[in-house]
Amino acid sequence: MKMSKILALLLALAMVLSLAACGGSGSSSEPAVEEGGGLKAEGGEPAAEGGEPEAEPAEEGGEPAGPSVEDSAYYGPIYDEWSEMTTDELYQAALDEADGQPIRIYATSSKMLKVEEDFEEQFPGLDLEIQDLDNDEVIEKCRLEVDSGNVVGDVMQTKDVNGDVFFDFYEGGYCTAFYPKDICEHIDETALRFGYPLYTSQSFWYYNTEEYPDGQPIHNWWEIVETNEDGTPKWKLFTKEIAQETAYMSLFTSFINNADQMEQAYEDLYGEPLEYTYPTDGNWEFDFSQYENNAGVEYLWRFTQLAKSMTFIGDGDELVLAVHNSENGPTLALASAGKIENREESGYHIGWLTNLEPYTGLQNYECLYVVENCPHPAAARLFIRWLTGDADGASGGLKPFQKTGNWVVRDDIEDEDNPVPLKETGAIDSDLGAIYNTFLDAQDMWIQWLDMAL
Repeated sequence: MKMSKILALLLALAMVLSLAACGGSGSSSEPAVEEGGGLKAEGGEPAAEGGEPEAEPAEEGGEPAGPSVEDSAYYGPIYDEWSEMTTDELYQAALDEADGQPIRIYATSSKMLKVEEDFEEQFPGLDLEIQDLDNDEVIEKCRLEVDSGNVVGDVMQTKDVNGDVFFDFYEGGYCTAFYPKDICEHIDETALRFGYPLYTSQSFWYYNTEEYPDGQPIHNWWEIVETNEDGTPKWKLFTKEIAQETAYMSLFTSFINNADQMEQAYEDLYGEPLEYTYPTDGNWEFDFSQYENNAGVEYLWRFTQLAKSMTFIGDGDELVLAVHNSENGPTLALASAGKIENREESGYHIGWLTNLEPYTGLQNYECLYVVENCPHPAAARLFIRWLTGDADGASGGLKPFQKTGNWVVRDDIEDEDNPVPLKETGAIDSDLGAIYNTFLDAQDMWIQWLDMAL
């Protein structure tokens, strides 16, 4: 385990001990998982003691490859007795377990607040309480409740972009993924691997559509780091500081894991082999030999070396405004897909760069989980089922999340809010196992090389 994860666990343990006096115990009343599901042991105890994933066997002469998602008992979809229950059956069970306390939802989107009234209207007798938190707050809140035995939350919404949720939280027995079988039949199985998705989102490079009226000016990631003959960058780049934005750092990490694709993209663009120029000397906490002649590492190096001409901005609206203004020549900005709304709302001349080679970006899924030993297990699953459209996709629960920059993953619900369908963006699904194993190394490279460039 990397040192930063050890420190995080020690901090969490200290916080848990301080809350131990709260006591209390939850009862999940959960049906058993089908053999092979492995969500938890009989009696409701977390299946993975301590939450430490097993590593794959070490490659000959090398370090352990790290935890494997595919070999995990938590690799979805996992169907159990809950998965077969209808909305009516879950509703009756939810009424039977009613204890006068609300069904508590820990959400990472303020849009979740908009569903409370509709849910309570459709299911009389059930009271919903939604708390709008950031992703880290949701995770830590649930962790502390489960560790202290004083669980009051029922459902959590979270996004996992680098495997921390899957390996350090989900496998630790802090939550359960509920997979309603009839709804999952309308979702590509690749979207069900790490949890049950509410929707997916991604980030794009934005360009100025007025400056390039015939369409996007580049189609390959290597064009973004091109320089002029005098060594100056061809593009003025705006982005959030990559190492401080986990989703962006995960994207760059994926290039290292998919080095063969990055190398091929270079050769397809320039018609010649990639020259490797990144330094391998330095005070590294890992064995750099495993990254020898890696095209993703080379890309990270070249990108960081343009830092003096980059502008790091933390606000997405300001990032796309810089593209709209394009005051310093050809400009690109990396920002979330939803910022395209500024095109209609503010008249910005902005567009997405789609179908970049070797791939545009990563699909980032917002997932829903049931908190382990929650007080309302049936109501929690009823809410998740209703929120994601119910059997026919017409419950109305998804409506607040159907906006530009979000893609609903059900194949029986039409996406009318995005200028490009999900399959035409050029984004790929994340390999969270590979990203988890490489993320901290990639982050170290970024930080040290960025410091060298500045």
